Amino acid sequence: MSPAHSIRVALSTASTWPEPIAVAFQLAAELGYDGVEVMVWADAVSQDITAVAALADRYRMPVLALHAPCLLISQRVWAADPTVRLQRSVQAATELGAGIVVVHPPFRWQQDYATSFGQQVAALEASSGLAIAVENMFPVRRGRLEVSSFVPSPDPTDVGYPHYTLDLSHTAAAGVDALRMARRMGSQLTHVHLADGSGAPRDEHLVPGRGSQPCAEVCLGLVERGFTGTVVLEVSTRRARTRPERRALLIEALLFARLNL
Repeated sequence: MSPAHSIRVALSTASTWPEPIAVAFQLAAELGYDGVEVMVWADAVSQDITAVAALADRYRMPVLALHAPCLLISQRVWAADPTVRLQRSVQAATELGAGIVVVHPPFRWQQDYATSFGQQVAALEASSGLAIAVENMFPVRRGRLEVSSFVPSPDPTDVGYPHYTLDLSHTAAAGVDALRMARRMGSQLTHVHLADGSGAPRDEHLVPGRGSQPCAEVCLGLVERGFTGTVVLEVSTRRARTRPERRALLIEALLFARLNL
């Protein structure tokens, strides 16, 4: 049983990869998470909303958020058109009872999508009642050279959206100040991906506390501001050789969140 608290802590289904999505629901239930965030990607079950709903019922783990298929490896999931993918994501989140859809800013080559992205987000929020929280990303860094795949930038506050997702692994990879970004997001900060990074120019998704990011300070800031959204542990356990090793990492991540929230 989770202790009484106002900030829910969920487990991303990406955190148990390469094991199937069912393992995320199982471990979230066993370890005391409040729910899950479903990452829709190449995993066939993640694309099957009926199957996801069955897992939620089986393990009594609510789907608190749904991550739209935005990764390079999921550009053909549900549809080749990113506009359709976002529409399907909102529909899926509605069917699952999730209140948040996480989405990345458009890629540079998605010109039509990028032009209408802000309008689509606003229209879908108005028609569905869900929050579509645009996530901060990171450029490719090679020494002093930085090249961004996102338009107009990896930082969604450069445009301005009604809702944001703050990802601390991404702030590490981007080499930006996570606390400053949280302040820029302000009251529109709706959702958090709690993870860590060393500052290396890659997306590490370390267990919080194992890298250089101010994870504890960000959590304290959420408490002080009366944050009522969800904090999602989106950590990499792909190097875990056994299920007990994976469990240990997810227990450590959950304890960090509970202690600092």
